[in-house]
Parts: sequence; C-alpha cells; structure tokens
Amino acid sequence: MRVIKSLAIIAVLTLMVSCGNQKPEVKSLETEIDSASYALGLDMALKVKANFDEANTDLFLQGYRNGIDSTNLLIDQKELNGFLSKFFQKQQMEKTEKAAEKEFGAVRKAGEDFLAENKVKEGVVTTDSGLQYVVLKEGTGETPNPTSKIKIHYHGTTIDGEVFDSSVDRNEPYESLANIYIPGFNEGLLLMKEGAKYRFFIPQDIAYGAQQRGPAIKPFSALIFEVELLEILEK
Repeated sequence: MRVIKSLAIIAVLTLMVSCGNQKPEVKSLETEIDSASYALGLDMALKVKANFDEANTDLFLQGYRNGIDSTNLLIDQKELNGFLSKFFQKQQMEKTEKAAEKEFGAVRKAGEDFLAENKVKEGVVTTDSGLQYVVLKEGTGETPNPTSKIKIHYHGTTIDGEVFDSSVDRNEPYESLANIYIPGFNEGLLLMKEGAKYRFFIPQDIAYGAQQRGPAIKPFSALIFEVELLEILEK
C-alpha cells in the first residue's frame, strides 16, 4: 500500500506543475518548506520509478482529475482499493517469479520432465489442472466437500524422494478442513472416498510455485504425496 500512497501524492505534485500555470524550474531551495516540498516530490518520483515505471502518465493524471471532480470515473470507487491491492500483489509475484527463475529454472524443468514421463505410465490419471494421481486403494465411504473436516495420513516427498513432511513417519494422523492445503492437494482430496489411498503428483503451479518452503521444497518444485483419507469427521 506504500506504493499506492506514493502514486497518489506524486499525481498531485505532477498535476500542480503540468496543468495551468507553467512556472520555470526553481534553481535553488530558499526555505525549509521549499526543501521539504522538493524532497517529497523527489522521493515519491523515485519510488514510482522503482516500483511502477511503466505507468501511463496521461491516464495517471486523468484519474487524479476525475477523482477531484468525482465525474467520468472509469473505475468504481468501491472497487478501487481492491483493484490496486490485487494489481500490486500480482506485480510483486511476477517480480519474485522472474528472480527465482534465474536461480531455479532447472528445478522447474526437472519437474516438467518428470511429470511428462509420469503421465504416460499405467494407472496414472491427469486432471484438467495438471494434477496426476494413482489410486493405490479405493475407498467405499463418502467423498468430502471442501469444507468437510477430515482425518488423513500423508507422506510428502520431492520428485527425488526427499521427505519433507509425513504424518505417517510421526504416526500421527492429521485432522483439518479439506480445503486448507496447496491447490493440487485440495483437488486430489475431493476425488477420494473415505478409506481410499491415493498418490498425488503435483505440478509446481498448483503446489508452491515460486515460493521456497524449507530446505527441501525449492521454488518451482513438483511434489509427490501419498494420502490416505481415514475418516470424514464432519461432512
């Protein structure tokens, strides 16, 4: 949100010098207010340049004028904060992914190669999202809803076989809602019946993506889980 506030302030400052009276540039700062005013403008400009240098200046200023006049708004005021928040979150995620790609691109490729070979193996089913799974034991009970409370056993490894988390190894079944995990895991749970045991092969984009999750799960890691749906505690 700091960037959004910076954009709003720099819009005001820019408008003051771009609309109406065109004054010559000041060559020296005579008072403390002069210095503070200039420093604020310079600081905000540097923040915008660093965080959003692709901004369209004309639309930037048009948005300010429309907001002052409360007329001809192209985005509903009620949607403004939500839109900007999502936009800058997306921008940050893209920057993070771009930086991670340089260091961990080989991890992404290894996962893609593994899944490409795995999907043609006997018994492997691939869903529209790219999730792959194998039925190790079919269940006979009900299928959970996303908000069902469930008891499961799980054993998670990288494609190289390194264990990063396992309720099986701890001998402690895990109780939770069925929708709190990574997208691929959530999707797989909803395919299972009570008593079933499946193996999930989860592509990085429906796992943790560009995030690092401990020493074993590097950015862009494909993951493998063996999951047993022991019981649906609450439907």
